[in-house]
Amino acid sequence: MPSDSAQAAKRNALTIEQIRILRLALGTAVSLWFSQFVAWDMSFVAPVITMFMLALPLPALKVKSGLMFVLVMTGCMYGGGMLLLPALVNQPAVGVLLLVLALFWSFYYTAKGGSALLGTFATLGIALTAAIGSVDIDAVFILASSIGFATAVGIIFVWIAHAILPDSAASDAAAPGSAPGKQPAEPPDLHEARWSAFRSLLIVFPVAFWFLLSSASTAYLPVMLKVASMGQQTTNEGTRQAANSLISSTVIGGVLAVIGWNVLSVAPTLPVYTLFVALAGLVIGPRVFKGPGMQPDGAMWSYAYLTMIVVLAPAVMDSMSGAPAGAKFWDRLIMFGGTAVYALAAIYVVDAFKPRRLWDQEA
Repeated sequence: MPSDSAQAAKRNALTIEQIRILRLALGTAVSLWFSQFVAWDMSFVAPVITMFMLALPLPALKVKSGLMFVLVMTGCMYGGGMLLLPALVNQPAVGVLLLVLALFWSFYYTAKGGSALLGTFATLGIALTAAIGSVDIDAVFILASSIGFATAVGIIFVWIAHAILPDSAASDAAAPGSAPGKQPAEPPDLHEARWSAFRSLLIVFPVAFWFLLSSASTAYLPVMLKVASMGQQTTNEGTRQAANSLISSTVIGGVLAVIGWNVLSVAPTLPVYTLFVALAGLVIGPRVFKGPGMQPDGAMWSYAYLTMIVVLAPAVMDSMSGAPAGAKFWDRLIMFGGTAVYALAAIYVVDAFKPRRLWDQEA
């Protein structure tokens, strides 16, 4: 009977969780394949953007939203290049203060309930501007165009992944109009939001300031990407949860990157590289998604996936250009570990001075 065949097809269809897992692995791997094949400057940012968006249980991105994300990323970099860097060069004290305020705003925006994606893009743009502009102001504008292009490419592959594996194809996808109404969100506690933003600032700013003083900051942009993401990762999390998330995501991502590096040392080909990233997505995906939402520690696993890509992709590009990729790979890995340990210490030190009333509210 037709109804029986329709019911059988529905039973055999993938669930929304399975579709999102496959979409995460497929979209990230294909985005990485394209970025490595074309290999423009900062092309490894594209799979990072694709993975970051596909690791969230969100519907397909609208064109307007995609353009907004590209504008936020490039706008923060161009705006920082024109407003922040002249102050850092000519009036260092004023420039550092502006950098502190810009980073604090990006964290506070997320902490008080704003879009985590927009907050993350703003943080990345501001942090990268500070890291590069300290060496060469003109390089900021060149870098901004490369990262803007990489962001646009990453978003395009998000759309491609949603087109190939749409949520509507899931057997348990809600019918149009049948989704339960959202409960009105509780107004955010602005005191808690300010404290959370201050803690994230204390994680990111010292590293960004060190990059300002370093003449080799351009060689370690992936580290700045990781540090900027760590600040957003700990927003709105309790002390123990934030600490566990930072250390676990860094260790897991680092181990996966080491495994991938050794695999590529045996078979250094782009198809093997792409398949490894896809396999990592299939392994991590079930630990990110659960039903229509996320696992309790899903964010930690998604940041582990991000860490793996940020460590591995630049090293592969170094090897393609003939640079000493092995040494840089281990240097970045050590720096990732060092920044994670620093962030862990910063969380506990800052929260040790947290006002009692905020602890009572959190409890």
